[in-house]
Amino acid sequence: MPAGETIRRLVFFAMSLFGNDKLKGKRVAIIATDGFEQVELTEPQKFLKNEGAEVHVVSLKSGSIKGWDMTDWGDKVDVDKTIDEVKVADYDALVLPGGQINPDKLRLEPSVVDFVREFAHTGKPLAAICHGPWLLIEADVVRGKHITSWPSLKTDLRNAGAEWQDSEVVVDSNIITSRKPDDLKAFNQKIEELLTTPR
Repeated sequence: MPAGETIRRLVFFAMSLFGNDKLKGKRVAIIATDGFEQVELTEPQKFLKNEGAEVHVVSLKSGSIKGWDMTDWGDKVDVDKTIDEVKVADYDALVLPGGQINPDKLRLEPSVVDFVREFAHTGKPLAAICHGPWLLIEADVVRGKHITSWPSLKTDLRNAGAEWQDSEVVVDSNIITSRKPDDLKAFNQKIEELLTTPR
C-alpha cells in the first residue's frame, strides 16, 4: 500500500475514532421501523454523530424499534421522533436503512412515502442502502436516476424507470444509494460529502 494511502486511512480512522465538528449544526433523520438491518442504521448513526451532526431516529411509533442482524433479530434502538412529529424542513439529510422487513413495512405508510417524496424534491441529500430504495420507488423519485441497491431490487428499480448499477455507492443529484453493509464506509463518506458541499 502506498504511504499516502496509509496516511489517509490513519487520518480517517483517527477522525472516526475521536470525531470532529465537520457536520456541526447539521440535522439528519434516519427513518426506520422494526426489521431494519442493524448496521445499516447504527453505523451511519454513529458516523454522523462522530462528525458532529444531530441525528434523529424517526419511526412510526415512539419507544424503540428492533433491528435485524443478518440472520436473526438484533438489538433495539431508541426512537427520537415519530413520523408525525417531523417536517422535511427540520433536516439537512435523510437516511433510509435496508433490511427486507423495514422498508417493506414503511412503503405501506403514506406519511413516510410523502416525507421521502418531499425530501427528494428539496435537493438535500437522501441516502438509501440495500432494500431502502423500495421507499424511493414508492415515492416515485427514481425515474431517470442512476441507482444501486441489493441485487433483488434491480428489476423493481428498472421497472420504476431507474438506471440500475452494480456499484458500492452511486450518487445522482442528491440521491445516494449503496448495495449492502459492506458498502457502508463509502455510503457514509458520500453522505458527509454531500452535506458539506454547497448546493
